[in-house]
Amino acid sequence: MWRPANKPLVGEFVFTQTSGVHADGDRKGGLYQNALLPERFGRHRHYALGKTSGKANIVKNLESLGITLTPEQMKQVTARVVELGDKKESLTPEDLPFIVADVLKGDVSTTAPDRIHIINYSLQLARGMRPIANIRIDIDGTEYEEAAAGDGQYDAFMKALWIIYDRLGRRHPRLTDYVVKIPPGGKTDALVETTISWDWQGKGFKTRGVDSDQAEAAIKATVKMLNLIENNLI
Repeated sequence: MWRPANKPLVGEFVFTQTSGVHADGDRKGGLYQNALLPERFGRHRHYALGKTSGKANIVKNLESLGITLTPEQMKQVTARVVELGDKKESLTPEDLPFIVADVLKGDVSTTAPDRIHIINYSLQLARGMRPIANIRIDIDGTEYEEAAAGDGQYDAFMKALWIIYDRLGRRHPRLTDYVVKIPPGGKTDALVETTISWDWQGKGFKTRGVDSDQAEAAIKATVKMLNLIENNLI
């Protein structure tokens, strides 16, 4: 039988806190709690994640996962949660390890400024036709635009990208592995973690991207790769 998510006492979201103020109060000895505690009904309190999330919501979810971050790391993760929350209705606690890994645990980290930026791109998919990508990128302040067809949307994106590189006489790495992970129990809007392995002049390395769209997660991982090479960090 269908049950509204906000149905009193038994609805899925009844004991879900969306306000960062309330989450902060729970961390301070139940400052804002009332007598109607979820434990009376065999339930547990949850803390929503999304574009309106505050630091306290994220801390409570990280605590349940056994993850502790520094204040600076929390600032970065909070900003990423808000950014991703703008793209989907809500995030789940299972998404958080992916977000933390993407923000804080890149296989190669750098504070060097990015030399390559994706200005915009369009990925087209039509039944019975090969996917097409139109991309425009900025390399050291100069814009380049190209289009290409491929066996998939990401393949089309990469072919367009490498056409630009070939035109400029730039070498590019070889993709050696492509792994996609989705949190357990993920829905159609679940975050996707894409980890891509590259070979650059005999050296292997990985980059990671996280997004609710698989193609965009792969593109983010690719942009990280380009900037690592351009900054001579590989």
